[in-house]
Amino acid sequence: MRIFVAGATGAVGRRLVPRLIGNGHSVVGLTRTPAKAGFLQELGAEAVVADALDETAIRALVAAANPDVIVHQLTDLKGASDLRKFDRVFASSNRLRTTGTDHLLAAARDCGVKRIVAQSFCGWPYARVGGDVKVEDDPLDQDPPQELRGTLDAIRYLEHAVTTAPGLVGVALRYGGFYGPDTGVFDPAMIERIRRRRMPLIGGGTAWWSFLHIDDAAEATAAAVERGEGIYNIVDDDPAPVCTWLTEIAAMLGAKRPFSVPAWLGRLAAGQHIVVMMTESRAGSNAKAKRELDWSPRHPSWRQGFAEIIRNEAPLAT
Repeated sequence: MRIFVAGATGAVGRRLVPRLIGNGHSVVGLTRTPAKAGFLQELGAEAVVADALDETAIRALVAAANPDVIVHQLTDLKGASDLRKFDRVFASSNRLRTTGTDHLLAAARDCGVKRIVAQSFCGWPYARVGGDVKVEDDPLDQDPPQELRGTLDAIRYLEHAVTTAPGLVGVALRYGGFYGPDTGVFDPAMIERIRRRRMPLIGGGTAWWSFLHIDDAAEATAAAVERGEGIYNIVDDDPAPVCTWLTEIAAMLGAKRPFSVPAWLGRLAAGQHIVVMMTESRAGSNAKAKRELDWSPRHPSWRQGFAEIIRNEAPLAT
């Protein structure tokens, strides 16, 4: 098939493109940065350059590419390791989840695209009731902290728009918390905070998180290009409470155990949304993705995945 990848040089996109080409597809990769076009060409893709919020440009580029499938990996996550001003940090990504999604869907209608696969998120968006590990049919949070509302509204918008678009098979992939070299948990700023005991356990760290190696995200996305419909949690097999994973990663880094602080102090220092993420958030089950996408994570547990990265990236452990 012919695949149009929007966000082709992002964390998932740059790992996805060579997998799609290896699977026999031809790829047109969209990047906003002209300097990155050469990188996509080296991977074997055709590179196109535009701002995803420029509707005229996007519709023209998609029409010229005439793809069978659009993959929506548009994000802007610079500085996203500091979550205290959450809605400010994710404001650009949220425009891409709303306006950017609208532009891609309009382009898809123009040229008869058959399928769209889009990036969503698994974890804190789920309602903070019931069990610790959620499936796709479980409700999302109806009353999130104020700082999370804009982002959750954008996630809801993207998922609904993609999975209900007339004439399209829509897939929304709720990825777990990314990790990999310089990605997500292993962003240098995050690692530095953990090593210096500046990421405390708030309120006992009773929230549950799901993780995902960035290469497994790319593999799942490549699978969703060819099969599946609807919403899928794309996470590893080992959801865990914050008190477990944060303590273990500190030990892997040779750092002291994180400080523990009560929820009221965390609320004053970082905000109610951070307290919720540390004490109430839910993880996700990957059973549906395994069953319907014929996908399983090659890194089934963050425990082995984190350890592997720390072993291979010596500066992290010094």
